[in-house]
Amino acid sequence: MTDQPRDVFGGVDTHTDTHHAAVVDALGRHLADAQFPTTSEGYHALLAWLHSPGTVSVVGVEGTGSYGTQLARVLTAAGLTVFDINRPDRRIRHRQGKSDPIDAYAAAQTVAAGRADIVPKAHDGAAESLRVLHNARTSAVKARTQAINQIRSLLITAPDALRAQLRGLATADLIATCSRLRPADDLAHPGGRSEVHPAPPGPPIPGSGPRNRGLRRRVDITRHPGRP
Repeated sequence: MTDQPRDVFGGVDTHTDTHHAAVVDALGRHLADAQFPTTSEGYHALLAWLHSPGTVSVVGVEGTGSYGTQLARVLTAAGLTVFDINRPDRRIRHRQGKSDPIDAYAAAQTVAAGRADIVPKAHDGAAESLRVLHNARTSAVKARTQAINQIRSLLITAPDALRAQLRGLATADLIATCSRLRPADDLAHPGGRSEVHPAPPGPPIPGSGPRNRGLRRRVDITRHPGRP
């Protein structure tokens, strides 16, 4: 009579440079654990290692929306069912201590007990592209707002002559005028910190101009691909 391979369950504690994997049996008993690098070779080595103690079909992975994103893709592509596992409760960590093997075994025991029910997001396709574009545009808008606020804050203590030139300007005119500011010859003089010169524009305000408009356009195209 041939022994049938036993069913086992995997769990992975994910980090930036390494992932720690563990395997338990159906009763949650510890079987083995090992650490792998977060490289393409490491992901596939982890996948092969998961099958060594038995037949694995379900894996619990911590941080499928961050450190474990690529690993979750590899495991799913290999036909395994992947569940996202929350970080262990702080009280458990305080009582048992924090270690990668403990967290990996806890993730494996969670799926073995049937307590895992969060299916990770795919992180691909148009939705992922839109998320990246949206984050880039949000960052650009925040940088622009921060730069404008810095300008207005500096104007509070600026010399009267400079304040007179810039007071009451709309934001676009204020940016255009400030882009032509250059240090005056006498930097020690209170009124000589900066003057407006007919010079080429300086560096643009972060997040303004064509780049911001281009990001906004790409976001619209991704959301509505058929719209002109």
